[in-house]
Amino acid sequence: MKTYLIGYDLNRPHQDYVDLISAIKAYATWWHYLDSTWIIKTDDSAVEIRNNLRQHIDSDDELLVVQHEGDGAWAGFNKEGSDWLKQNL
Repeated sequence: MKTYLIGYDLNRPHQDYVDLISAIKAYATWWHYLDSTWIIKTDDSAVEIRNNLRQHIDSDDELLVVQHEGDGAWAGFNKEGSDWLKQNL
């Protein structure tokens, strides 16, 4: 499985994140500790992930899907969040 970083900005005030978040959580392995940043593990490509999530955002929103290849550093996360990153990056 590959690891992907997902980031988004939904630009309309009071926009509903429920459908987008549900679509991200549909991936079997996911991590979410920062507001609009998620990490998932999947065999899908970045384009497939983007196409899946794109249907849950508006045309003026931004969505970024980037494959992550192993090196990472972080600070300030609790043990659970830090342990997930250590095991999955």
